[in-house]
Amino acid sequence: MLLDFVRAHTVLAPVPFVPEINLRQAEEPIALWEATEAGGAEQPPPFWAFAWAGGQALARHILDEPELVAGRSVLDLATGSGLVAVAAAKAGARPVVANDIDPLSLAAAAANAADNRVEVATVEADLLDTDDRYGVILAGDVFYSREMAGRVLPYLRRAAGRGSLVLVGDPGRAYLPEGLVRRATYDVPVTEALESCTIRRTSVWQVVS
Repeated sequence: MLLDFVRAHTVLAPVPFVPEINLRQAEEPIALWEATEAGGAEQPPPFWAFAWAGGQALARHILDEPELVAGRSVLDLATGSGLVAVAAAKAGARPVVANDIDPLSLAAAAANAADNRVEVATVEADLLDTDDRYGVILAGDVFYSREMAGRVLPYLRRAAGRGSLVLVGDPGRAYLPEGLVRRATYDVPVTEALESCTIRRTSVWQVVS
């Protein structure tokens, strides 16, 4: 049912900055959000239906430098559409886990993985108080609120302290923390209706413990 909803409200199209990947993307953000709430229950914004700048930059970086993830276990935290997870799988990561708390997000990630013929496992859970080990942890656009940043950063720093490679993609969100190591910067095409611009300068950062 969730998979049917995702497919009915999105169009499969190449990602602007990562054209090697086709992604199920919504054409009308507000209309889609209203559709998710048609059952009467309040729903989170449909983050899963768009290629956000941080995810695009992270996916581009991984595909350009596949040695970062090839042969390593990868967690795509707060996966949204699954774009970064798909990129990691294309770059040779094994296994790849896409995580989110929104079941629609995981349905979208599963659909996008299938459409791109890669294998991605999905986990619906809040993992921020856990300490499972992954070779690489990837997170695109997670510093958009004070609350989210306050929970995500300690998790990412703990993972880095255990030896994981931890990379985040961020287009200068308000709560991007200090002390990160910049690995790359890109000018990423974005949806004007969401970002109020057509290009976002976006960096890939490494989190250190």
